[in-house]
Amino acid sequence: MQKIFLRIYAFFYRVFLKRIFFLLDPEFIHESIMTYGEKLGNFSFSRFLIRKIFFTQNKSLNQEIAGIKFSNPIGLAAGFDYQGQLTQILPNLSFGFQTIGTITNQSYEGNLKPRLGRLSKSKSLMVNKGFKNPGIKAIIKKLQKSQFETPVGLSIGQTNSAKEMAQGKAIEDIVDTFKIAESAKAPFSYYELNISCPNLFSKVSFYPPKNLKVLLEAVTALKLKIPLFIKMPIEQTDGETMKMLDVIVDFPTAGVIFGNLQKNRKDKTLNPDEVKRFPAGNFSGKPTEQRSNELIALAYKKYGKRLVIIGCGGIFSAKDAYQKIKLGATLVQLITGLIFEGPQLVAQINLELPRLLKKDGFNQIYEAVGTGAKLRS
Repeated sequence: MQKIFLRIYAFFYRVFLKRIFFLLDPEFIHESIMTYGEKLGNFSFSRFLIRKIFFTQNKSLNQEIAGIKFSNPIGLAAGFDYQGQLTQILPNLSFGFQTIGTITNQSYEGNLKPRLGRLSKSKSLMVNKGFKNPGIKAIIKKLQKSQFETPVGLSIGQTNSAKEMAQGKAIEDIVDTFKIAESAKAPFSYYELNISCPNLFSKVSFYPPKNLKVLLEAVTALKLKIPLFIKMPIEQTDGETMKMLDVIVDFPTAGVIFGNLQKNRKDKTLNPDEVKRFPAGNFSGKPTEQRSNELIALAYKKYGKRLVIIGCGGIFSAKDAYQKIKLGATLVQLITGLIFEGPQLVAQINLELPRLLKKDGFNQIYEAVGTGAKLRS
């Protein structure tokens, strides 16, 4: 019965609601969702109603990863809830976890507008916020007394500023943010270290292995209390990516996330006419999917036993999520799929995944992880 209702709601969203939303400024819609999502999450009655409609669970999707219990593998990626407003409402939409941020040492009001744009034919969003966020102290103040039903992670990155920041200062800035987070009592379950945002003013890069090593040495020296994941780029070659992974595995890092935005404006999945509308910014959604999948499989084949891999990019259905899982992702994250398909998407994915598992002869989600990558070896 729930599956039928969700299909009806999905049809209503795509045919009616999305058409209305897409007539309005995307950043206005985003901010409105954040505001109303927070209000709905603050009241038990609204949480109850939303849960009755959108919540689903299945024991076959349960996992314990890096000491953290996940009821299902579907999470909200960093980049959407950068003010910590949705922590109380998302579990009722069937999310298994979420990441807040990316959060920086100093607050940042965002790059020049437009900061968001829609590419309907490409199934993508132009993103150019540049770590818009209120700063780590404000986030800690807001969330330090919170209780989270599902794991909530904190994405941390370098403060974005038009004033040039040297490599050493950038590392100090990031370390200071971690120090504030570590000294607080906010119940975060994990950290993400975002080294791959393409929308920053800074020319600092942590892609060269020697630079990445220095950064991880500084972060590791803090002896973090919770697991650390690295948010990776997708524009690097296989060889360049492997050199980064070779550095990462030398440190007590729980895993990696593949990946971030598509920088290649000539990518075949992008509609050229849509791209021309946005002279700045980079692209989420379907244009990230293929390369994300390639890198998940690449990382899993060599370091699948050492690193937890989180797949992010282009998830619009249960089949999309399952493909990433079979390629080596233990968890997956999404944002753009919600915008195009509707808020019922996570519940639909979690209802469909057990069927896909059973079809392939698996009883638990972790049994499927990497089976597609192994077949390709």
